[in-house]
Amino acid sequence: MKQNNYDLIIIGAGAAGMIAAIVASRNNKKTLILEKLPQIAAKLKATGGGRCNLTNTLSDEDFMAKFGRDGRFMQDALKKFNHKQLIEFFDFIGVETHAPDGFRVFPKSHSAISIIAALKDELKKLNVDILCSSKVQNLLEKEKHIFGLNTDKESFYSKNIIVATGGLGYPVLGAEGDGYKMAEDLGHKTTKLSPAMMPLKTKETWMSNCRADTIAKVELRVDIKKYKKLYAKGDLIFTKSGIRGPVVLDFAREITPLIEKYGEVPILANLSKGKNEEQVSQFVKKEVEKDPHADILKHITKLLPKSLSLELLKLVDIDPTLTYSKISGSQKAKLMSILTWTPLTITGHDGFKMAMITRGGISLKEINPKTMQSKIIKGLYFCGEVMNLDGPCGGYNLQWSFASGNLAGQLL
Repeated sequence: MKQNNYDLIIIGAGAAGMIAAIVASRNNKKTLILEKLPQIAAKLKATGGGRCNLTNTLSDEDFMAKFGRDGRFMQDALKKFNHKQLIEFFDFIGVETHAPDGFRVFPKSHSAISIIAALKDELKKLNVDILCSSKVQNLLEKEKHIFGLNTDKESFYSKNIIVATGGLGYPVLGAEGDGYKMAEDLGHKTTKLSPAMMPLKTKETWMSNCRADTIAKVELRVDIKKYKKLYAKGDLIFTKSGIRGPVVLDFAREITPLIEKYGEVPILANLSKGKNEEQVSQFVKKEVEKDPHADILKHITKLLPKSLSLELLKLVDIDPTLTYSKISGSQKAKLMSILTWTPLTITGHDGFKMAMITRGGISLKEINPKTMQSKIIKGLYFCGEVMNLDGPCGGYNLQWSFASGNLAGQLL
């Protein structure tokens, strides 16, 4: 095998790996990216349904809070590369961005292809070597110092290696968990790994009749006393076998570990745009006053789509053709309750096959947050999803990939 020497080798050509390569090369480091797929940025191309939600406009403090108790690990990375610096970076390499809703930041093209093309051009301009279809088999270490790696074809040597392999989500896009094994082989610990950001399956089947509509501003809560504080808000879509949509993608991060623990997870869904039971009751009564002879279905469809209104009426055994005055008091109470908080039972998901991100990863305790360098092996760095840090839907995880890649690429 011939020797190939570099100042830096990066494993993985996703968002984190590419920006790390750009930063290092701008600092005159001879850099190599190794990508096991035939092309770079496969997962980035699929991000946000191809629209590529790069980041969001939250302050650094609020941004970190969305990642939970480990969020402050990002503090140093965000100081050097938060959403403002990310926007400036892309503007510099020729990609205009905007935040049409004032929060989520997209390329103006609303296409990940424009992001990938600009990153490719910058990598080419900086003479970064990129080898695709090159799978890393193991890292080489001596006396707690990294010095190279072996691929399935040849060996490469460097005193600095960045692991930017991502998680286990979307295996069709190359996710196999390679980075976890590489780190573990050198003494790092990996936390429990769970699929996140994906559709969820329910025990109930009635929602298969409600697939035509998106329900806006839904709140989901776990209906287990110990986990009452777990909730998410956003748009919801019913499917043949359960629920999906932005609110479900966020909620799945919290639910998947509970499914493993309990088998089934009862949840409550507020489908009435945040109204409480009293507000729902007042809303319906006002509609009844406008047209007291109309059937109850007509009144409920002022609040929810017809297909969903029909199913909820069925659940509380109310004939949709009855007028409000013909419904008993106990049935009215049940109706107001289910309109406010609809019970569902989460029973499963499609695993990592449909997961956009991975919950869990290489332990943050073993990584220096000021540099992204391993505390165990000198010259070994990590960035992006391979670490035990994941955020909700809305540009959080991609911003973290770019910020951590930027910091790791500085080789501090």
